[in-house]
Amino acid sequence: MLAAYSRRTIGVLRGSLPLRLALPHLERVLVLNVDKEVRKDALVIRRAAQALNAGSPPGREAVQELLEATKAIDREFLEGLGAFPVRILIRYEEIAPVRARRIELLLGAAYRILAAWREESPFRAALRAAYAKPDFERMLHEMLQRYAVETRALSRSVRLPAVLTPVQERIAQNLFDVMDETGRRLARELARTVYRRGR
Repeated sequence: MLAAYSRRTIGVLRGSLPLRLALPHLERVLVLNVDKEVRKDALVIRRAAQALNAGSPPGREAVQELLEATKAIDREFLEGLGAFPVRILIRYEEIAPVRARRIELLLGAAYRILAAWREESPFRAALRAAYAKPDFERMLHEMLQRYAVETRALSRSVRLPAVLTPVQERIAQNLFDVMDETGRRLARELARTVYRRGR
């Protein structure tokens, strides 16, 4: 889902002038960022499975532990950016509440879906058992929206080449707008696919 989200976002970004100017500097970083976020999401889903096997839903403590674990993944990501013409300083005081909410959403959704999957098969039936279509779409959109909010906060921390510095805030807001609309459309499309009759 994140890979599709990223591809669609980049496709739209190519049509926006300030973003098109920044994209050569950011596109590879955005691809690496998706890989990083997939690793984080995998941690969260594994934790949900562990909680399900233990017989109790994950709580605040799990969210905090996962939040800390994501920082190690961030450090590896930042170390790998040495060859790129961008620099990022992650301000955790700004992104921690947004990231914690995203972790909380995914942790709860994964726990709920995995629990339903124990009772329902195939996986699509488990999704339908876990969520009504509007709730599933809303949950997906909120998760993608939290990702967009976090990306906007991070984009303000990116050190772009000097020629792009004057438009950096505009780039950050345009990036958020594109990501939010792309996320809304993707959530709607995924919900339509999961809840399509005859499947």
